[in-house]
Amino acid sequence: MGDEVIIGYSFWGFLGPGITDTPDGGRSHRRPLVDALIGRGHRLVFLQADRDRLEAGDDLDGRYAFARGLPEIDVLFLEWRWNIPGRNTTPCGTPGHTCDLHRQHELLDHYTIVRRIPTVIWDKDRQLPVGSPWRHRPGVIMCEAALAPTTGARSLLFPVDDALLDSADPHSLAASARPITLGYVGNQYDRDEEFDTYLAPAAARFPHQVAGKWPDTSRWPYVAFLGRIPFSQVHELYGGALATVLLLPQRYALAGQVTQRIFEALLAGCLPLAPASIRHVERFVPPWLIVRDGADVIDKLVHLRAIAGSREHVRLIAGCLRHLELFRLSAQIQTIEAVLADLAGAVRSGRGIG
Repeated sequence: MGDEVIIGYSFWGFLGPGITDTPDGGRSHRRPLVDALIGRGHRLVFLQADRDRLEAGDDLDGRYAFARGLPEIDVLFLEWRWNIPGRNTTPCGTPGHTCDLHRQHELLDHYTIVRRIPTVIWDKDRQLPVGSPWRHRPGVIMCEAALAPTTGARSLLFPVDDALLDSADPHSLAASARPITLGYVGNQYDRDEEFDTYLAPAAARFPHQVAGKWPDTSRWPYVAFLGRIPFSQVHELYGGALATVLLLPQRYALAGQVTQRIFEALLAGCLPLAPASIRHVERFVPPWLIVRDGADVIDKLVHLRAIAGSREHVRLIAGCLRHLELFRLSAQIQTIEAVLADLAGAVRSGRGIG
């Protein structure tokens, strides 16, 4: 591999706002990451369907290259896809079928197994089993969006654009009107217990809004569920909310993996309350914003409502912004460059990377 690396990038989602009725947490950080890699002199070709054009009618000004075949590349970079019964495990052409998993199999077979192209697997959803042979295959490097990744994997966090981080002003964010005390954006997947523990008790006490796909809400009749909202409205919801709670599936919390919701909320001035059960929680938020149960969430919200717009509120937002340095895009790009360098070294020396 020379200085320019041709990266075949596989993701199932959008680079732009996309459509409302689909899960894709990558919309807040995928395009900045892609643009930064291009800015470093690499060439990217996208290997899954162009969903921006096909589903959202957005050609993104023709800035990006998509390939349906198997073009020449130097590195295969996968946002890992997994079995979703009834969706990507059904035969092609079946109603509701998505071909992301079949395409991933094709890419791995052609590039990684047959041609032995260096491969990066970014397991963003923690779906790849610990015992998967992909974790030990020569020429493959595993990355996870966690501070305590699985043994052998490298930490590649969800990136927040440097420009957004540098331009965030705690004073103006604290001064904004926030009629909603508690806001939440996210889907139900594996979060019922955390919702019961941390968010539901506070929702019974304060003005709130919960956006996302929550198919079974019968146990919380008092919660204002909005359903899925367009990606463009996420910032608006957080911008009118005083605080949110970082609800994580246990497999995320145990590995210290916080999703992009932390910076989506904070860049709109919405303070993230973080459950103490999250590993390395002190690295994500200032100590005062760590919560241990629903009563703790309520106490924090009462205090935050009392100090809204004050100097103390400004200091809390500023402290949270400093903690976002973990996610800074330029730091994540350095991680990817280090991975690419290691893969290039393995190719030159003929050795494998586990």
